[in-house]
Amino acid sequence: MQRWKHRPDGSNWGRFGPDDELGTLNHIGPDQRRAAAAEIREGLAFCLSLPLDIPGTVTIHPRRKPPRLQPTFLGDTPYINYPLENVAAGLQDVLSDDQVLLSTQYSTQWDSLAHVGALFDADGDGVAEPVYYNGFRAGTDVEGQTEGSPHGSFARRLSVSAMAQSGVQGRGVLVDLLRAFGPDRRIVGLDDLLSVIAAQQVEVRQGDILMLRTGYAEALWDMQSAPDPERLDQTGAVLDGTDEALKTWISDSNIAAIAADNYAVENPHLSPDDCCFRLPLHHHCLFKLGMPLAELWYLRDLAGALAERGRNAVFLTAPPLRLPGAIGSPVTPIATI
Repeated sequence: MQRWKHRPDGSNWGRFGPDDELGTLNHIGPDQRRAAAAEIREGLAFCLSLPLDIPGTVTIHPRRKPPRLQPTFLGDTPYINYPLENVAAGLQDVLSDDQVLLSTQYSTQWDSLAHVGALFDADGDGVAEPVYYNGFRAGTDVEGQTEGSPHGSFARRLSVSAMAQSGVQGRGVLVDLLRAFGPDRRIVGLDDLLSVIAAQQVEVRQGDILMLRTGYAEALWDMQSAPDPERLDQTGAVLDGTDEALKTWISDSNIAAIAADNYAVENPHLSPDDCCFRLPLHHHCLFKLGMPLAELWYLRDLAGALAERGRNAVFLTAPPLRLPGAIGSPVTPIATI
């Protein structure tokens, strides 16, 4: 059933079917996975996740908190180094078991398509309502907290669970903005991006996951013993979400997703003189295209290995948690070359 009469200009709503929850991940099919597997030449694997307790002492988002790890309990008994004492049965087992409370988007993460919606007149009745990619609705498909709900707020549709089922496995291509522009803050539009792609001889194909190295996550890693929030705010390149040409290129490229090592991928747009979105690239990608975004990936080791070999493509595996209802997810991406 089609949920909308009007769709945003330039959007992918309906392109992959009326009930689609994967968006541009549909660009990754068997052919793309086989081509990605051809990038494995040496069998070297690189973990692209920060430790999930970083940012740590540097606060970059006031709502998101570091993970709290603790034992599981049976009554008041914590199950850490717990002996299963049963002399008669001769048991000698010692068990440890734990649980975690975490913000799903605190560290290395995926944004699901339920992360950013917009007020948009999808019904064509002249009244804007809160909706998400493909016309999924706030309050029904993405629920708010209701009295007695055991889950709080959660996404019945567009959650990371659908992404996880797809595998999120294909060809990743690295664009090293840190190597091109250095560690200072730079607002990157289409001209800058294409100049680096050309200089580094990056071939961007349909279904690729575009990985952007800016140095931000590396600075987070290095700052843990001496955090400098002001310096961090001036670290690394960010995409210019107000650049219409850049957004058109993202649409036309048919890439599957964008994964950056920085916070938010784009430059948060705060000018009161401009309309209408604080995160215009999030609006374009998540809401209009159905293109997942990833943040705070750790790319230093992979970038060094690729530069030594004159390469920029990898076989990438990066599924989120298959956690029904979750709007974001921590992820441990693995790049194999």
